[in-house]
Amino acid sequence: MSIELENVKKININAFQNDLISWFKAEQRDLPWRKDRDPYKVWVSEIMLQQTRVDTVIPYFNRFIEWFPTIDDLADAEEDKVLKAWEGLGYYSRVRNLQSAVREVKEKYNGEVPSTPEEISGLKGVGPYTAGAILSIAYGIPEPAVDGNVMRVLSRILSIWVDIAKPSSRKVFEEAVRELISHDDPSSFNQAMMELGALICTPTSPACLLCPVRDHCQGFEEGVQSELPIKTKKTKTRNVELASAILVDEKGRILIHKRPSEGLLANLWEFPTIEILHPLQHEREQVVALFDETLDLKISLDQIIGQIEHVFSHLIWNLKVYVGKINSDIKESSEWKLVPEDEITDYAFPVPYQKMFKLYQDI
Repeated sequence: MSIELENVKKININAFQNDLISWFKAEQRDLPWRKDRDPYKVWVSEIMLQQTRVDTVIPYFNRFIEWFPTIDDLADAEEDKVLKAWEGLGYYSRVRNLQSAVREVKEKYNGEVPSTPEEISGLKGVGPYTAGAILSIAYGIPEPAVDGNVMRVLSRILSIWVDIAKPSSRKVFEEAVRELISHDDPSSFNQAMMELGALICTPTSPACLLCPVRDHCQGFEEGVQSELPIKTKKTKTRNVELASAILVDEKGRILIHKRPSEGLLANLWEFPTIEILHPLQHEREQVVALFDETLDLKISLDQIIGQIEHVFSHLIWNLKVYVGKINSDIKESSEWKLVPEDEITDYAFPVPYQKMFKLYQDI
């Protein structure tokens, strides 16, 4: 056992498991993916919950399962419909990977989510945490499911002073869970650890007086719970200046563009957008010229109707929003479409463009 995990030996593991699981069974939140242990639903919920709050996920999960109730339904669905179901959740590579993996499950495993660590970890987008969550919650296999929540909780309980921002630290916490996990009820144990991190052992001001495992917590006993976990700060985000326009043709249709199949927001729709690399002196005229040079679009712009800031994990978009007219014929294709205003919502747009369309509707 590593030096960091010597503190596991100080814990009465049976008492810790009982206190944790009893609390979870009495206090757990009523969440739709807990209604049964369907591995597919557990999988969908875990992918949605990456980088996203539970309250935000609930309506998305319900709609997603309504649209794609089985693995076959998701495997056979058009990607545009899948992206529309995910619209607004962000981190869209999650759902593209999910659909790819589900197709593999359909073809390779006859539609049954695999129940071994080796097979499930081979699926696209299924990392160690997701694999452990599905195996433990759906199949009752005592595998660790270690995410940021669990690392925070265990760093306090076991007084572990390693930097949880470092990928190598995950192994320390996985080793700890293997020592602590209940083999009788691994599903409740892992969910309880997640629940404890979400409700009690929060990033700031942990509610130690309400904690069901406070008597086992070495961080609390040492009075260092607020100093843990150790986590280095992320690198700075990059600011990107953009101009985007809602452009209307003579029939009142709006021009939309499909983003490339690789990279940020892949295969989602947007309103025509250009990046502004240098400060503009005569803004509107230069934006018109940039649309011509960059996108080969002949346009005229009426006014700026707003500015939208959208924060990604690694960059910040500062998006100036224009309205204008198209002054040349547009040849429609799989990437460019002219769409009546009342049909815009049929297409999957990232959040900043949804906000942009709302600005336009509110004029």
